[in-house]
Amino acid sequence: MTGAGRPGAITVTAVQVGDLPGVELPVYVHLIDHPDARVLVDTGLTRLHPAIADMEPRLHPVAQWGFDPEDIDIVVNTHLHFDHCGGNHLFVGRPIHVQRQELDDARGQDDYTIGAWVDPPDLTLQYVPAESEHELLPGVRLLLAPGHTRGSQIVVVETGAQPIVVAGDTAVWAGELDDPHTEGQRLIRALDPQLVWLSHAHEPWRPGSPTAE
Repeated sequence: MTGAGRPGAITVTAVQVGDLPGVELPVYVHLIDHPDARVLVDTGLTRLHPAIADMEPRLHPVAQWGFDPEDIDIVVNTHLHFDHCGGNHLFVGRPIHVQRQELDDARGQDDYTIGAWVDPPDLTLQYVPAESEHELLPGVRLLLAPGHTRGSQIVVVETGAQPIVVAGDTAVWAGELDDPHTEGQRLIRALDPQLVWLSHAHEPWRPGSPTAE
């Protein structure tokens, strides 16, 4: 785990839950500790599937994630690709916030994701569709950030003068924020964040820092 935040304030902690050696990417989820709730942004990977065998997934057991899924009050999916919703089945009965566009695309397009991980056939998940912008908790809001997918969203955590952003795959590499090209990447830069957590990078992006490889 690596964390960012101030004692007594809303904090964000990056938790590595796996790797995709076939594409040379780590897989992170992000834990937001808020005075009113514990929020998990994305749910990573918890099992294997033939459709992603070429990526050679290497999973970190849930018991080693450093927190108990039972302690999570709210889940946010930045989008519904398989490596961001693979643990949704662990959160039956908890609200799972996702953009409506993303949910519609994941359910309606072939080869978009692993459908059984979005809607497990033996479980009912409590998706809460958002429409563009939504205040999740005081100081925590969701913003539509198209680019990686039409329905990608980011989580903006207000921590003072500059927010922390949990970006999912709105930027996969830090260099995409150095030179933004998508609507979502430009939105992140316009927020003037102090740092941005990415799902596939070990360290957060910070304005003016050397681009991470």
